[in-house]
Amino acid sequence: MIFSSISFLILFLPLTVFFYYLLPGIKCRNAVLLIASVVFYALGEPVYIFLLIGSSLVNYALARIMCRCRHPEKILTAAVVLDIGMLCFFKYPTGLPLPIGISFYTFQILSYVIDVYRDRTNLQKNFFSLFLYISFFPQLAAGPIIKYNDIRDQIDRRSFSAEKAAEGLRRFIYGLGKKVLLSNTIAVIVDGIYGWEYCDYNAAAAWTAAVLYCLQLYYDFSGYSDMAIGLGRIFGFDIKENFRYPYESSSIREFWRRWHISLSSWFKEYLYIPLGGNRKGKARTYINKLIVFFCTGFWHGADITFIIWGLIHGIFSVLEEKVSQPGKRKNTFIGWLYTAFVVCIAFVFFRSDTIVQAGHFLAAMFTGFDLSGPSFVRLVSYFDKFTITVIVLAFAGMFDWKDRMETILPRKLVLAAEYAGSVVCLLLCLMSLAVNGYHPFIYFRF
Repeated sequence: MIFSSISFLILFLPLTVFFYYLLPGIKCRNAVLLIASVVFYALGEPVYIFLLIGSSLVNYALARIMCRCRHPEKILTAAVVLDIGMLCFFKYPTGLPLPIGISFYTFQILSYVIDVYRDRTNLQKNFFSLFLYISFFPQLAAGPIIKYNDIRDQIDRRSFSAEKAAEGLRRFIYGLGKKVLLSNTIAVIVDGIYGWEYCDYNAAAAWTAAVLYCLQLYYDFSGYSDMAIGLGRIFGFDIKENFRYPYESSSIREFWRRWHISLSSWFKEYLYIPLGGNRKGKARTYINKLIVFFCTGFWHGADITFIIWGLIHGIFSVLEEKVSQPGKRKNTFIGWLYTAFVVCIAFVFFRSDTIVQAGHFLAAMFTGFDLSGPSFVRLVSYFDKFTITVIVLAFAGMFDWKDRMETILPRKLVLAAEYAGSVVCLLLCLMSLAVNGYHPFIYFRF
């Protein structure tokens, strides 16, 4: 895929931006984005580009039929069954290669069809405008999931400015740095330890890998989201945030208001609320939450490890709601420790290839206290000055320092430091990509 190569940074993206701003008018610029999106996907998925186009055409037609027929609910049911069925067919029962981005663009298509049925959005009569929404290359492969309502008006009317483009470029570069400099470096340690034989696990190695995987996944996925949001701004789009410093959370419920926001808000609007939300009593509310978190795990994959990961979050979310006392002040630090612990344990299942591996890993975390022997020496060998520096920066980056700095220093000074830092970050990323190659984003496989 072109995104997996440095050529994306030095060829594809500059050419797209050049022609985008060279041509006048929103229609010409949308045409540039549409062509770029098709080329972007086709270079990586030459066969599945037809699946993307076909799925878009079918849902475009179904939405138009739904607005004209006497029983629109039947057309909606057909669209939902078709889209979810196609997603499940490729993700679960077959051994076919997974089309990149299918989990994300399927949910975007569904948001359009469902909102048209609910009369929450106007029917899009121009197929190419709808297809641009579905195939928009900055976020096509791994989100954020954009609901049609949130971007409908921007497709034909959006603002452009040098300041907005510059801010978007800075955001893109920092997202790239999250992936290339932080996540990829940490991945060497995590992947190394997870590749050990089970008998070699001890508490130090298991906890190291578990904690560092939390950082690896966060910087990998939030890095992609930052890149997508940044590119969106370069092209005039305002894409909603997908992460808001989730590791600052002091409860699981707060964690999901900060982590993969586009997915959790999609499930809330299109599954949790239609199931009844919290309007049908506490017992039904708890069941609805568990269903949503089960589906969240299942969305990532049919493996039992993903289901358990989702249910852990669901169970603790329900428990928090059950034991919370309105008006009582919480101990934020204790809540943060508890949340970090639950999230870390749950991610052990998310990262493990099998339930057996997860079991061995958890056993080592809580019983493998023998730190002598070759396993400890092997663990220490992963760490050098550069790696330790990266890990320290990764831990520091979990927290929102920008807002804190702006209360102390002039905003212009903070902004100047950010842009200067982005130049250094870009140079380091280019050097790293040239030397170390490219590692695919984790969420490309979902």
